[in-house]
Amino acid sequence: MESPNDLAAADLAGSGQISRPLDSRLLLDELRRESVRVGFSRLGIAPAGPPPRQELVRRWLDQGFAGVLREWFERQEPLRADPATLLPGVRSMIMLATDHAIAAADTPADDRPGQGRGRVARYAWGDDYHDLLRSRVNMLGAWLEARVPGCRTRGVVDSAPLAEREFAWLAGLGWFGKNTMLIDPRAGSFFFLTALLTDLELPADTPIEVDHCGTCTACLDACPTAAFVEPRVLDASRCISGLSIEDHGPIAADLRPGMQDWIFGCDICQEVCPWNRHAPGSTEPTFQPRDGLPTPSLAEILALDAEAFRRRFKGSPLRRAKRRGLLRSAAIALGNRPHAPSFDALAAVLADEEPVVRGAAAWALGRWRHAAVMAERARAMLVRRMEIETDADVRAEIERALA
Repeated sequence: MESPNDLAAADLAGSGQISRPLDSRLLLDELRRESVRVGFSRLGIAPAGPPPRQELVRRWLDQGFAGVLREWFERQEPLRADPATLLPGVRSMIMLATDHAIAAADTPADDRPGQGRGRVARYAWGDDYHDLLRSRVNMLGAWLEARVPGCRTRGVVDSAPLAEREFAWLAGLGWFGKNTMLIDPRAGSFFFLTALLTDLELPADTPIEVDHCGTCTACLDACPTAAFVEPRVLDASRCISGLSIEDHGPIAADLRPGMQDWIFGCDICQEVCPWNRHAPGSTEPTFQPRDGLPTPSLAEILALDAEAFRRRFKGSPLRRAKRRGLLRSAAIALGNRPHAPSFDALAAVLADEEPVVRGAAAWALGRWRHAAVMAERARAMLVRRMEIETDADVRAEIERALA
């Protein structure tokens, strides 16, 4: 039986075209060049099939480490086990990396964290990366289908049940770091993953089998919420990224101090990683901070009503946190790092329509009572709110804040 790589590259029924053997190595070289041309940083090939480490994912779910995403993972698990559910007849996974790190060295002193501003994970500083990467992978897929008439492709950008990290590891794009991130020895971990599935059989790359983390535990030691159960095992219910992006409800009181002033995502375990010291930067306009600054004003966020929130974060990854989640996190940030000019904005959301926002504001004002700044005003605001608050959970937050 003939191998797919020995079949004709162009032999469409009734086309009259003369078929030619497909040189898969030559095609792969062309594919790599085209991927860079359309904007990707690196490319690797993995064979299609059940992704590795499925049993580890199942164990992780059974241990309750998925947090609020457990139901989603369990619903997608059968689909993630077989990439053919996304493209019938798929033979190869073209895995693509896009570096996104933007330097923050020029941030003005009064715009840095702790000055009434919140920290946001680097990947979310600019516009939503999904749109850009989807456009690029579709261009690459169209190029491949034109180059090899009759082949089929499908692009996936973090929006379908696909184990991207596992296939990227198989494709040689990195190894699994102790912080669970995929780390490329040449580029660190600040990169996006995109997949292009195809029914062509392409030469696969070799996975990185060596654990280049060695004895380093910088990422594990730096996590302020102790989210790492052990190396390469993350409890998402304690992870700042999971709490600030996916969880839109009240955050456990013992985890709030560890959130510091992160309001969307967290980069701590990547920032301390030695492999990111020389990570390549990016000049892509889409990844540049909106308004030119990566740390938004907490007072301005707290002042956003529903319509203003939609306008402010249209086309931004921050919309994923939803208004109640982002305002809740902004209030917690001001509880951890009081900022006198932001007091009025924090006090105002004691009357917000969302109980989770009111509860976070009560907790934050309770923290201010232990600081010299605005202590009496904070107590007065809490007492006044207690007189009219009807939500039991918020009343409990106020009582604890006043205790």
